[in-house]
Amino acid sequence: MSASAATQTQRWQDVSAGLSIAGLLLPEAVAYASIGNLAPQAGILALFAGLLCYGALGASRFAIVSATSSSAAVLAAAMASMPGGTAGHRLMLVAGLVILTGAFFLLAWVARLGSVTQFIAKPVLRGFSFGLAIVIIIKQLPGVLGVQAGGAVVHLVPGLLARAGQWNWRGAALCVAALLLLFLLRRAQRWPAGLIVIALGIAAGQWLDLSRHGVALVGAIDISLAMPVLPRLTQEEWTRLAELAFALALILYAESYGAIRSFALKHGDPVAPERDLLALGAANVLAGLLQAMPVGAGYSATSANEAAGATSRLAGLVAAAVVGVIVLTLLPLVALTPVPVLAAVVIHAVSHTLNPVSLQPYFAWRRDRLLVLAAIAGVLLFGVLDGLLVAIAISLLLMLRRLSRPGMSVLGRLGESHDYVKLALHREARAQPELLILRLDEPLFFVNAERSLHLARAMLEERAGPLRKVILSLEESPDLDGSSVEALRDFAAFVRQQGLSLALARLKEPAYTVLRLALGDLLAVQAGPALLLSELSVAEAVHLLEDAAAQK
Repeated sequence: MSASAATQTQRWQDVSAGLSIAGLLLPEAVAYASIGNLAPQAGILALFAGLLCYGALGASRFAIVSATSSSAAVLAAAMASMPGGTAGHRLMLVAGLVILTGAFFLLAWVARLGSVTQFIAKPVLRGFSFGLAIVIIIKQLPGVLGVQAGGAVVHLVPGLLARAGQWNWRGAALCVAALLLLFLLRRAQRWPAGLIVIALGIAAGQWLDLSRHGVALVGAIDISLAMPVLPRLTQEEWTRLAELAFALALILYAESYGAIRSFALKHGDPVAPERDLLALGAANVLAGLLQAMPVGAGYSATSANEAAGATSRLAGLVAAAVVGVIVLTLLPLVALTPVPVLAAVVIHAVSHTLNPVSLQPYFAWRRDRLLVLAAIAGVLLFGVLDGLLVAIAISLLLMLRRLSRPGMSVLGRLGESHDYVKLALHREARAQPELLILRLDEPLFFVNAERSLHLARAMLEERAGPLRKVILSLEESPDLDGSSVEALRDFAAFVRQQGLSLALARLKEPAYTVLRLALGDLLAVQAGPALLLSELSVAEAVHLLEDAAAQK
């Protein structure tokens, strides 16, 4: 096949994928707006902003940028923490929050902070997503059952149970039927399952006249574009929104980068984190100016785009055009969608997150199980934002707890080679006479410096037999803070007081430079035991100490 024919084929694949995912994206945009407690047009306008900006500026050929379940839930939680006001003022607050979220993305792009997602550990993010899916599903139940109930999950569930006699079973049956159909249609990934189910729901609602039986409809959707404007808010409101926007940007980028990177690895594509920051920043700023929802690259929409056969970002642009045609021609019909059917679309969209397989490795490895459970429990008990902050705080505390424990290995020589390995792991390795080689297994910093070097002193004093030389390997500490430098200086002075020579080995350049300054007076002393700083291996440090002893 010629290059031009192959290109033409790829374009048709992108057009086909765009047609396919448009039927998924429009129902989800309306559904996610309901999660965020916003009118449907906020989700639809966010969809346009995300698809157009990422199509023009993004790097991934599969990513679909639109409103996501996570962003909608975080938006609802953030707005719940703001003081009340008129509907128009709250819309201004939403716009301000989304604009500031985009501004944080753009600042991160300028500062080249593509690795910012590392602030949230993967077990925390996966536990958060799992708990968030549970929250989103539970919060759909009042609309499905036709009862008034709200608040946090711990209050919502008892409230629903207390009103069991008022449940609308027609709405519940409609939701279950729509869900079953969505899961059946999931196998045929090229079919617009969401659009088909909504069309059937509209038909069923009109045929059975469900509105007369207490089943609510979505209602009128007004897509009236005005000139983008910057919200007029007080300085206090901008300050509060900036705090919320930082958390929202962090969650959005962690979710987006996770989806983008997964499909890049799968297909061997390069990733461009900074370019994606620019695209996400522009998309959220535009969405905010249009008074729409925040946007990110959701895993489910991106997965559907890849499964539909997309080969480039053209698929997203085609989807935007198709959604535009639907909005211009069929929008009044979408307003007739029964709320239980829309709830089914939401539940189906987040159902992939409830798969416990993604959490199973942490329990099998016996690592970070507490983080996963803390993230899930935090979201359920404290809400979306506070729950995430609790989980992040626990992850940082556990990290500090682990790093604060002094890890010290004694090294020995392996056979006749010059390899020095951990004695506890290699029985054939032997400690050398008159030489003690220690290695810090964790980075040295202010939390563990005193304890680690106190342990080193204790091991030195417990060493049986004659001892003349000590080597401390600092390969795990690329740089040293002030507390660590002071502790190392005290340790060096102690070793020399014992009449022993000391070498600090495997020093990285920043650590070597600061130790040259901090230990300068001890290094200058010619009489007595040697004190050496070495950027070389442990074996080379052994030779340096032997040479220094020979010169004495």
